[in-house]
Amino acid sequence: MTTYVLTAIGDDRPGLVAALAAAVDEHGGNWVDSQLALLAGKFAGIVQVELPDGEVEAFLAALPALADEVGLDVEASAAGADGSGAAHAVEGVPFRLRLLGQDRTGMVREVTSALTSQGATIDALRSWAREAPEGGGMLFEAEAEVRLPGGVEADGVRDALERIAAELMVDLELDAAE
Repeated sequence: MTTYVLTAIGDDRPGLVAALAAAVDEHGGNWVDSQLALLAGKFAGIVQVELPDGEVEAFLAALPALADEVGLDVEASAAGADGSGAAHAVEGVPFRLRLLGQDRTGMVREVTSALTSQGATIDALRSWAREAPEGGGMLFEAEAEVRLPGGVEADGVRDALERIAAELMVDLELDAAE
């Protein structure tokens, strides 16, 4: 079996996920993991699939047809740094980060820069904007799963985040993952 990571994007409409799932299944593949989202009228997804070695070439050749058939552009990349698809151990201590504040440009850059300065890895990030209650403008919210490398103390990361929290006027929480 060979593992691939697929990225897919297209104008949202019914049947996009079904078409991609059918292509995987028709080539004897297994849909292992995915994250799918609708953003600004576009469907976007990232999918991990496992394919029998003998079906990889035919599967990759079939992907461009999805653009013509359903409007879904799909790119495939062999998983793993060596292309083998072998899983690489992710080391570190997991934490959850939550952010809430008035929306303004540069917030994600500031937070991710603070995390990077402490050696943290972002495993997942979800962000969105919404109307504040009682006409208070737009609020920006984000949730992230981060991993701190061995030897890095959570207090150091909290300090780095608290320095920017005051500047950004946001509430930031960093808690150990469950």
